[in-house]
Amino acid sequence: MKVFVTRSLPGKALDRLRERGLEVEVHEGLFLPREELLRKVEGAVGLIPTVEDRIDAEVMDRAPGLRVIACYSVGVDHVDLEAARARGIPVTHTPGVLTEATADLALALLLAVARRVVEGVDHARKGGWQAWHPELLLGLDLEGLTLGLVGMGRIGQAVARRAEAFGMQVVYTSRTPKPLPYPHLSLEELLATSDVVSLHTPLTPETYRLLNRKRLFAMKPGSILINTARGGLVDTEALVEALRGHLFGAGLDVTDPEPLPQGHPLYALPNAVVTPHIGSAGRRTRERMAEMAVANLLAVLEGGEPPNPVVWAP
Repeated sequence: MKVFVTRSLPGKALDRLRERGLEVEVHEGLFLPREELLRKVEGAVGLIPTVEDRIDAEVMDRAPGLRVIACYSVGVDHVDLEAARARGIPVTHTPGVLTEATADLALALLLAVARRVVEGVDHARKGGWQAWHPELLLGLDLEGLTLGLVGMGRIGQAVARRAEAFGMQVVYTSRTPKPLPYPHLSLEELLATSDVVSLHTPLTPETYRLLNRKRLFAMKPGSILINTARGGLVDTEALVEALRGHLFGAGLDVTDPEPLPQGHPLYALPNAVVTPHIGSAGRRTRERMAEMAVANLLAVLEGGEPPNPVVWAP
């Protein structure tokens, strides 16, 4: 039986599949063209895709014996869940494991933007560091600022804990209030009063471009936007406009489009810090994600219930 893995994975988790006699085919390159995905999935009983791979009905129908899609990710917006459900194919994901790593990066981006770290590095490398000056690259002190979290799941709560350690005040918005020691606000109240807005909500048809032009310009003047969730939550063109005077800056680990093409206006803005979707890119975290994806896949192939189902209809 064949399992197709759309990217090489860190660690030794895939060895567990081989030990069980499964044929494991791994795409080793950085890019996986659509036609190659369609060709390589043929004959597979298991598929381990990443967020780079659009897994839709066409892909599923190329592998009529496909028994499980074990996503190497928390988000599953790259998978057509209705198509999987209609075909009786379980879909799993890797929740929880990347919470702390992603929260770390959210704080790293916040610090980089607030204290103008990337601007400082560029300034020094280009020979601009001629002398110390009291007004050189003045940024924002985090202590006393209000952090507004849009979405308060595991990652949002992990970011809140880190922000408190920096002396920040935390508020949040979510569909329903949670039993947490932070004020629950409407999205409009949060945008108007927060010094930093950090996004931690899934991408759905309802949240697509949640921060449109109107809401971006409803943010507190001089505030910061952090996005480690999904690029589609933000209207990119409107964000470029907002960064040219209304916002202090933005830290983005995800973008729309993704990857962000060379020459995009965001790259030219000194107050935009853009990283290439590395929120979970701690070695231990990525290895644990591989272990979870393999455990989910094996559970289904061996007739059991996967530990982390998204679509499950035994």
